[in-house]
Amino acid sequence: MINKEDDFIPYFNPEMENLGREELDNLVDERIKYTVKYAAENSPFYRKWFRENNVTPADISTHEDLLELPIVTSDTIRNNQPPETPDFRFKSVDWKDVYTVHETSGTSGVPKSFFLTWADWQRYAQKYGRSFVSQNFNEDDRVIMCASYGMNVGANTMTLAARDIGMAIIPEGKCTFPPRILESYQPTGIVASVFKLLRLAKRLRKQGIEPPETSINKMVVGGESFAEEARTYLEEVWDCPVYNTYGSTEGTMCGECRMKNGLHVPEDIVHLDVYDPHKKTFVKDGECGRIVLTTLLAPGERCGSLLLNYDTEDTTVVVSRDKCECGRTHMRILNPQREAETFWVEETPFNRVDVEKGVFQRDNMEYLTGEYEAFLYGETGNTTLRVSLECEEPEICDRENVQENFLKSFLQYKPGLQDAYNEEAFEILFNFLPEGEMDFYKVKGRPKRVVDRR
Repeated sequence: MINKEDDFIPYFNPEMENLGREELDNLVDERIKYTVKYAAENSPFYRKWFRENNVTPADISTHEDLLELPIVTSDTIRNNQPPETPDFRFKSVDWKDVYTVHETSGTSGVPKSFFLTWADWQRYAQKYGRSFVSQNFNEDDRVIMCASYGMNVGANTMTLAARDIGMAIIPEGKCTFPPRILESYQPTGIVASVFKLLRLAKRLRKQGIEPPETSINKMVVGGESFAEEARTYLEEVWDCPVYNTYGSTEGTMCGECRMKNGLHVPEDIVHLDVYDPHKKTFVKDGECGRIVLTTLLAPGERCGSLLLNYDTEDTTVVVSRDKCECGRTHMRILNPQREAETFWVEETPFNRVDVEKGVFQRDNMEYLTGEYEAFLYGETGNTTLRVSLECEEPEICDRENVQENFLKSFLQYKPGLQDAYNEEAFEILFNFLPEGEMDFYKVKGRPKRVVDRR
């Protein structure tokens, strides 16, 4: 069984993480006022942006004022950097103050450039430090980092956070390390994706090592959204808790605490609103929309790349602004999903996570490895979703049961898709494959699990 400790959870920054709601809101307003002033004085983009939108920076002093400002998108950033412009207009410090330069992955277009000062790194590390400590990591832990070091900030930021906590990092970068790493260093945690951790477990078992018998007692999954069923299965395989984090080069670092009832947003460092791009309005807590990010600076602080009302194109729901059972007062959100991984069929949306949920139904995992990919074909009124599932042993897989479990889960809360499926306007086909034969194995980089070929 998974070990659920009942010990008191310490805080990385107790004064800030336990700040009362009224005090926290007042602090946010103070930092919004200063951040807008800093943007007007130091950011070439925002200086022009305020002028073109007839905004007087001094009038922006509260959260409500911020909601009245226009939304900035990824295209806005790309259109204000080379090769579109001769300089980087979102850079808000002199080059002599830039500590590192970073780019986004570029999976949805030209990579966006971001500039970090050393103070930015400290703020980023503060966010991840809070998450780690809320997940029971401390100076006694040794953690294998299976996230890439490079232009992305995740692995480097978590490594810096580990230094501040006092725990040791084993910077593997990939999850293909040999078993001797576990035997020699006796690590207590791993940071990786769901699928990397499942593959690692399978590799260990082939070498006669049962994952629960290793020194690993907790895991952190980040970098992409996942189905709760996938997390539950991963916890069963490793017999330890698996925690969720969400981060981006833009600075949206949020993390689950031990209670697993939403990801805490470090509200004093990053401001998060939820926006409906179709209605062109911000939504209430409990309603789904896109994450809109605003950098928050304390008076006197500086920032390399500053963002106000930035549309991340990731969707979420604010779970609560009440005090969490862990004692932290900062708001909690649902696991964000990439809107780029949302697809529409018969005027009904579904996300890659919905497909993953169908795959990881518990009965299915008696036969499946968890690896999957799906392809959309056709047109309105005649759409096909072909789901390929990797099997442990295809010849003995109960295919009828797996299909039934998938369909029940996938269509359960989507009446539009259920109706289209019943009326044969939407067809779902299943393809059962032996290990190693998925199309994505032939392509370098992160697998694209759902591909729209319409």
